[in-house]
Amino acid sequence: MSKFFYPLVENPYRKKDIKEGIKVLKSGKLTIGSKTETFQKIFSKKMKTKNSLLVNSGSSANLLAFQCLINPYRKKRLTRGDEVIIPALCWSTSLWPIVQSGLKPKFVDIDIETLNFNLKELEKKITKKTKAILVVHVLGNCPNMDQLMKIKKKYNLLLIEDTCESLGTKFKGKYLGSFGEFSSFSFYSSHQISSGEGGMICCKNNDDLEIIKSLRAHGWSRGLKNEKKIAKKNKNLDKRFIFYNSGFNLRSTDISASIGLSQFKDIDQFIKIRNENRNKILKSFYKNKKIKKKLKILQGNNFTKPSWFGLPIIGNKNFNKSIFIKKIEKRGVETRPIISGNFLKQPSIKKYKLIDKSKMYNAEYVSKKGFFIGLPTTKIKNKILNKLVKSFEESL
Repeated sequence: MSKFFYPLVENPYRKKDIKEGIKVLKSGKLTIGSKTETFQKIFSKKMKTKNSLLVNSGSSANLLAFQCLINPYRKKRLTRGDEVIIPALCWSTSLWPIVQSGLKPKFVDIDIETLNFNLKELEKKITKKTKAILVVHVLGNCPNMDQLMKIKKKYNLLLIEDTCESLGTKFKGKYLGSFGEFSSFSFYSSHQISSGEGGMICCKNNDDLEIIKSLRAHGWSRGLKNEKKIAKKNKNLDKRFIFYNSGFNLRSTDISASIGLSQFKDIDQFIKIRNENRNKILKSFYKNKKIKKKLKILQGNNFTKPSWFGLPIIGNKNFNKSIFIKKIEKRGVETRPIISGNFLKQPSIKKYKLIDKSKMYNAEYVSKKGFFIGLPTTKIKNKILNKLVKSFEESL
């Protein structure tokens, strides 16, 4: 076993991030508080997302978006059986909130060049029952958002952006997550910024914000704009414990908020370093004839300024992924599938009878030939870079 180790994710926490967390610990106020409020405001201001709420994960953010869409307090809510279009290349908790909300997912193949929706195929899948699109921005990339927004407008559809892997990516100067009615972000340890666990849900409509606030915290009326009005109508109840809606407990903590905020303030610097590292790896890989012949590193979509999550790589037709992965892992390079591959091949699809007989050729090709490696937020050293290239060359 080689001593060389190239991880999917390095330790993301700097001394100043930990210090911010310690300040909160020392204050004794660990749950939602002032740090959470500050993070939400700064996030909204920078990302142009209008309303932002901190939650315990990006997965929870997706769940809240769909639970809001079916909530009885929403004026134009979705109903059981309404269709939501989703890419076949997706994450588990991009898909399951759709199902858990009584809605019907409709899968669409991807564009092999971007790993995002094939927009022509997407439009073909739209029916009278289609009410929403869930776009999954993959590893810092996105579809052509101009075209997607035209489709959304043409068919009067809602758009939910799963931006968990693409915090900081811009399309024509506009941040991903600011296009749709709802968007989700993740601050897990391997993402563009980290708060340990954590995420953000954003929405454009103020009424939706009030629903999500209640859903996030048990369904009670605390902190809502009409809290006093609700209390007046329910004088027989303790106004501190009025359960106004259905609910979950998906709140984050001020500890996570303090660490996440510390990192978020430096997001532009993180993006810059990741892009520099990517360009160095790309240049070194393509100097190597063997690597260049057998592997392709995906580029950003046109008009996109990506905030790269990792380095997505696709092998050619003769590339044996399973053999390569075994060899490269033995040489100390961690890898993982691109998201979960073609999700229609996952056992839960069969169990929950979501089988779709459509041919997802590109998603399937990515499953069989694609993988990604990590992209550090600290500047990669030439010594590490040379060993990485050598590990790839020897594994092919």
